[in-house]
Amino acid sequence: EYSVNQVKAEMAEEMAEKAEIMAEDRILDIIFPMKHGEENADPMQSETREKLRDQLRAGKLDERQVEIDVSSTNSASMQVFGPMGLDDMGVDFQNMLSNMMPKRKKRKKLPIKEAKKILQDEEAQKLIDPDKVNRIAIERVQNAGIVFLDEIDKVAGGSQQGSGNVDVSREGVQRDLLPIVEGSTVNTKYGIVKTDHILFIASGAFHVSKPSDLIPELQGRFPIRVELQSLTREDFIKILTIPENALIKQYTAMLRTEGVEIKFTEDGIASVAQIAAEVNENVENIGARRLHTILTTLLEEILYNVPDVITDENITIDAALVEDRLASIVKDRDLSRYIL
Repeated sequence: EYSVNQVKAEMAEEMAEKAEIMAEDRILDIIFPMKHGEENADPMQSETREKLRDQLRAGKLDERQVEIDVSSTNSASMQVFGPMGLDDMGVDFQNMLSNMMPKRKKRKKLPIKEAKKILQDEEAQKLIDPDKVNRIAIERVQNAGIVFLDEIDKVAGGSQQGSGNVDVSREGVQRDLLPIVEGSTVNTKYGIVKTDHILFIASGAFHVSKPSDLIPELQGRFPIRVELQSLTREDFIKILTIPENALIKQYTAMLRTEGVEIKFTEDGIASVAQIAAEVNENVENIGARRLHTILTTLLEEILYNVPDVITDENITIDAALVEDRLASIVKDRDLSRYIL
């Protein structure tokens, strides 16, 4: 699915220029209709139409209202729940019925700026060949695909189950994974996919079970094993500051909408990271998820009082403030287990 969407997006980008011209023609047909195909076309009309096209591209007609027909489908009525396993057979009833049933057209009055985007998307979809998309997507999946199997430890049968009995359902899941990881042919609604050259990566905490609790056949399918180290204070600082959607940036943007500007100093960020590392070490190591609970507890009073009580529009979160609000939580293990 992801590969198909990726290829579609790339093709739409390649067709963007042609689709834009086609969308412009449809808009011009609305605001300045002409009879196409006539041998003796009026040169004045053609010249006027091209002048309108220049104005359209310059954005001078963006706010002008036009009526366009927009395809609309009732997603609720088109929802199809078929028998289990039909996806494995390559049967896509959803798309089949969608293509068979006539698409409804809904007339909308929109500014040209919005109408152009809708029409351009429609024209781009018309230019895309679905068969070519599926062919390229399957080729990419087979030769450059990566499948990530998270929490593989959850299907491992270990000693934690008591009396040494093996959980049959867990072992069954492992045996179902075997042929796919080893290399087999899988039928999908987009076509047949061979998994021989797909890279499979599995991960798990293995805090209860261990890798050797997996069935021997599956262990042999993952010959390269890497043990990850726990996140450190420096790692937490990077997580808080570098990503585009870092938690600090999220809280800053959220409070800014309420007219409050918060600023985290470097020592304040370092203090948050240090506390997160200490609580992970002393209570339970839940990785970077600890940062969310730490910051929520730190900013609880500010978040609760905004915008009614807090009148100061600028708040600085430094090391002193962090230690004042969180030091007692870190020292009291039971309390930190409860809150954090």
